[in-house]
Amino acid sequence: MVRYMYLGGRLMNLREDIRPISYIKTNAADMLKRVNDTHNPIVITQNGEAKAVLMDTGSYQEMRNSLGILKLLAEGEKDIENGDIYSQEEVFDEIESKLKAMQNKKN
Repeated sequence: MVRYMYLGGRLMNLREDIRPISYIKTNAADMLKRVNDTHNPIVITQNGEAKAVLMDTGSYQEMRNSLGILKLLAEGEKDIENGDIYSQEEVFDEIESKLKAMQNKKN
């Protein structure tokens, strides 16, 4: 029976996507091809413990972008809880003021 685990928006095949470091060392080119073709990360184990994850650069960048957006949302929620908020009108007035100041410096 093949077991799957849901990881990062993808189904992970526990038999195929978890490998010991010795296997990675001897099959590095094949493992790189696999992660780039399937976009599934490979968990690398050492002495039976998960130690690292091998993933394609596109998936890694997507993950970083997603985490960045989540961080911005969390910061926004924290600002709201702390009452550190501004109306739309205040924000646009501030932007206009800064743009005018920049134009005045040029002239």
